Amino acid sequence: MSIQIQPSQRDPGSFGRVVVLYGGRSSERAVSLKSGAAVLNGLLEAGVDAFGIDLYGEQGDLSPMQQLQAQPFDRAFIALHGPEGEDGTIQGALEIMGKPYTGSGVMASALGMDKVRCKQLWLSQGLPTPSHKMLDDDSNWAELAKQLPLPAMVKPDHEGSSIGITRADTVEQLERAYRKARELDRCVFAERLIEGAEFTVAVLNGEALPVIRLETPNQFYDYEAKYLADDTHYHFETGLSEQQDAQIRALSEAAFAAVGCQGWGRVDLMQDTEGGFWLLEVNTVPGMTDHSLVPMAAGQAGLSFSQLVVKILETAE
Repeated sequence: MSIQIQPSQRDPGSFGRVVVLYGGRSSERAVSLKSGAAVLNGLLEAGVDAFGIDLYGEQGDLSPMQQLQAQPFDRAFIALHGPEGEDGTIQGALEIMGKPYTGSGVMASALGMDKVRCKQLWLSQGLPTPSHKMLDDDSNWAELAKQLPLPAMVKPDHEGSSIGITRADTVEQLERAYRKARELDRCVFAERLIEGAEFTVAVLNGEALPVIRLETPNQFYDYEAKYLADDTHYHFETGLSEQQDAQIRALSEAAFAAVGCQGWGRVDLMQDTEGGFWLLEVNTVPGMTDHSLVPMAAGQAGLSFSQLVVKILETAE
């Protein structure tokens, strides 16, 4: 399906002074630094009066709120990934300051960062997402292995970029995967593995952009495949029928809306061997690096990177 998005016609000067927030102190700091630099360059290229703040970076002696108050700005482009940037925290600070910002609000950001509660919300809306089990130090691993069943994906609840995610094929691997994820997050769960093709759908202003099928020689689309590998392939020739393409795009839009997301984001899904689609997670501040998926999808829809960041900025009202 051919999708074309028209560039913004808005005067770049009408946005006022724009701060790009990036860096932070989550495990995704390195990715956020790259995203923030790319976004800032894109805004400047478009003629927007923009500057950046690396939270916990060069002014690390100041708190994030002090950094926000140190330099005047009219609106914020959030390029922070992970806890304290994508979980509603910085969004709440900007709300208190009365400053418009890109992306989802406090509640949707918090829900999107909390994979389990996001899944519970989708299930309550009748949207398909793989079954899961919560894990803790007292878990009966052999019994859990029967209930899931194995193989399963073990995930920290509040991390992004596939950090801490491990595939478990045996009872022993299930426990080891939990221990590994528990080092990153107090909340860990195991999710039924969906065998099949992996897809991602970017959403801009509530509309799904062209679907991308992901292909990696790794066990799954992990951190290395996302940001480091050169053998990860991204296909716009997805192999989906026109009906399936419409179905996955509609499901992504529904999942995005159910969480209350706004502006822009990305929904990750799997397709099982029988053709059914399953929601994995929603990303409310997706990566904007040279390996990132939202810029790829926007480019397929006719938007340059610079035009994309202006379209996103346009949603900060």
